[in-house]
Amino acid sequence: MKTAQNGYTSYLAAIGIVLFFLLGWEAAVWGFGLPPYLLPAPSRVLATLFTHSGVYLNAAFLTFGEAGAGLVIGVLAGMTLASLLVLRPGMEKGVMALAILVKSTPLVAVAPLLTIWLGFGILPKVVITALVTFFPVLVNALAGMQHPDPALLDLFAAWRADRRSTYLHLRLPASLPYLFAALKISAPLALVGAVVAEWTGAAGGLGRMMWLAYTNLNLPYLFAAIFVLAFAGMLVYSLLVVLERWIIFWNRSEDVI
Repeated sequence: MKTAQNGYTSYLAAIGIVLFFLLGWEAAVWGFGLPPYLLPAPSRVLATLFTHSGVYLNAAFLTFGEAGAGLVIGVLAGMTLASLLVLRPGMEKGVMALAILVKSTPLVAVAPLLTIWLGFGILPKVVITALVTFFPVLVNALAGMQHPDPALLDLFAAWRADRRSTYLHLRLPASLPYLFAALKISAPLALVGAVVAEWTGAAGGLGRMMWLAYTNLNLPYLFAAIFVLAFAGMLVYSLLVVLERWIIFWNRSEDVI
């Protein structure tokens, strides 16, 4: 089928672009004779990653757990608040003003405070990640719930459906494409939030490894952690694309033979 073939072609093109970038990086490092403490070659970074795979696996497990927990909390909070604002429209201006205030607060200023207040465990990392992911979910979900198909909205009005029924059967399904658009942004941001929170104080995790590698100018270790985070971000994004096609089946384009 033509759609499936286009999908495979796009994946192959993406892999080709990444490989071309890595090969160009490798050639530039060797061609200019750059030392590892300035810019390590990808081959050296991968060798470091495979040599210390157990250490990176344990650190990734901790960071991904923090990011996943924060993402779930942020999504639930954003969807709950968006639903409340749709069912109670008079609260929108005040709540959105508070949400924008939270979003505008610099993450690097909040993370140390949460570490002081909540300790060096996983709780401040989860809170930071939830704060990072909350706002995109709230804005996108609210936009989807407030702008369903006008023809369907008129149909529900003709049926004299109450606000709750309209929300459950029209506004909530209409928000799903917007929600997945927010998740494609929020899921990689969750990893960033967890890493930034670990920089302010943590016993483990990829952020902790990156900070120690940076302070010791051990760039191969630093780039190995970056590679793990980049691969995880791409994997999560790809999984969300597949999940979106499976859940929002009514938006799926028809396959062309």
